[in-house]
Amino acid sequence: MSWEEEVFALLDDLEQQAEALYAAERDADLADRSRAAYREVTLASRLMASVGGDVRLDVTGVGAVAGVLERVGDGWCLVSGPAQDWVVHLPAVTSVAGAAERSVPEIAWSPVARLGLGSALRRIADAGERCSLHLVDGTTYDGLPRRIGADFLEATVGEGRTVLVAFSALAAVQSR
Repeated sequence: MSWEEEVFALLDDLEQQAEALYAAERDADLADRSRAAYREVTLASRLMASVGGDVRLDVTGVGAVAGVLERVGDGWCLVSGPAQDWVVHLPAVTSVAGAAERSVPEIAWSPVARLGLGSALRRIADAGERCSLHLVDGTTYDGLPRRIGADFLEATVGEGRTVLVAFSALAAVQSR
């Protein structure tokens, strides 16, 4: 091997080492960026990517709620089960099984998906549907939602008794 070939071989070796070091740094940088970006992913955005699929939600005060995830909104989701539908308040969800691997960032949501829990409850109240109101402490009220305030709902339960339920205490609403 001539001295020129040895120099070119040495330069090729150094170039390959530099490429390997750059690739290792780049992979570490990409992993850091990926972890940093995942900090921005919310439970609602993972659920939004799961719309149309079968899920199981474990809900404080209720237990397991399973069915097809029909809709996700700001702070709530709609799960259709075989016998009833559930409007679930997302802060009451403790775990989810069956969620998609990807997420849909909130900026990509339709304006309808940005509607809050109050909007979903107003639709139930407007329809005049009797339902079960499940609270995070395990209390259940069977009744008819009448009016929906900014952070509570008013329902008629039992023998015409009115109860106000704070959204913060509401785990889920179950249709009959």
